[in-house]
Amino acid sequence: MGANCSSSSACPANSSGELPAGPQALGSLELVFTVASAVMMGLLMFSLGCSVEIRKLWSHIRRPWGIAVGLLCQFGLMPLIASLLAISFSLKPIQAIVVLIMGCCPGGTISNIFTFWVDGDMDLSISMTTCSTVAALGMMPLCLYLSTLSWNLEQSFTIPYQNIGISLVCLTIPVAFGVYVNYRCPKQSKIILKTGAIVGGVFLLMVTVAGLVLAKESWNPDITLLTIGFIFPLIGYVTGFLLALLTHHSWQRCRTISLETGAQNIQMCIAVLQLSFTAEQVVQMLSFPLAFALFQMLDGFLIVAAYKLYKRRLKSNHRRNHSGHAEGCSNNRSTAPKETSAFLGVNEEVAITPGPSEPVGPHAALQPVGHISSHA
Repeated sequence: MGANCSSSSACPANSSGELPAGPQALGSLELVFTVASAVMMGLLMFSLGCSVEIRKLWSHIRRPWGIAVGLLCQFGLMPLIASLLAISFSLKPIQAIVVLIMGCCPGGTISNIFTFWVDGDMDLSISMTTCSTVAALGMMPLCLYLSTLSWNLEQSFTIPYQNIGISLVCLTIPVAFGVYVNYRCPKQSKIILKTGAIVGGVFLLMVTVAGLVLAKESWNPDITLLTIGFIFPLIGYVTGFLLALLTHHSWQRCRTISLETGAQNIQMCIAVLQLSFTAEQVVQMLSFPLAFALFQMLDGFLIVAAYKLYKRRLKSNHRRNHSGHAEGCSNNRSTAPKETSAFLGVNEEVAITPGPSEPVGPHAALQPVGHISSHA
């Protein structure tokens, strides 16, 4: 959440000129928070870049089947979900606008952290985040225009192109250094990656708490908006997973596309609000992106926790079956680990396969589903 806000003056912690000003000490605290967040995010993306392999990254770019599905989820599913939520909850125009803006934003970097924690395809995750940010240059105004047609709004939206460019720089440069380190020093990159994953978790919690405290003057909780802020990212995670599954992607890719779909770039949403509306309107609307940011992180942590528990249960069941049937389960010894790795994405070569255009064909990508269901 705060990671997306850290690299821009559009963050509530940076917008002292448009939001109610606090004491001078608070302004200094906001500056320290912004700089520290930017530095920490750069280091975190550098560590995540150490997990990216040039061969797999080039495979995704050369045959961008996974990236295409991710972009469809990002700029197709999420704006549609936002429109349906605004209609279903009978929101006021000013409330509906902020929900629609959030749905039209590109993916956030928090998805890369969650993807690493669920053993997802980091090459695909970073590729999707970068491509969705670039595509936002044209897709954000298009999606906003189409989403607000039925609302008959006189308000025009200003797209924060400068913020999009800053996000691209903050994402690509640290990741590029990480890819280089992984290529030159693979052993050291694994240590950097593990350390970065731990630091990333602590960093997310610190930024979340600090961001909410610094933006407390703009916090105007509304039960309806809080409810939408909770279910919106959750619906994005679920629908992204289902669409990836229907398009014959591997389990590892399904988890990746799911997290990339539900995690939005909070910075972009706040920047659009500040550039398009008055200070009084921004104060009324800012509570929703703050709530969305909080709940997308909490939902992500729940997904990570559920995955870790499931992974541990599968491994314990296999160990128990192998130890109890040393001779009678010789066949299970050769198949069960494959089933586990197929779902968990351990050394999953099919994750490199972009989809139906590969020689393996779509049935190979669906094969793990059959194994898991029959095993259960």
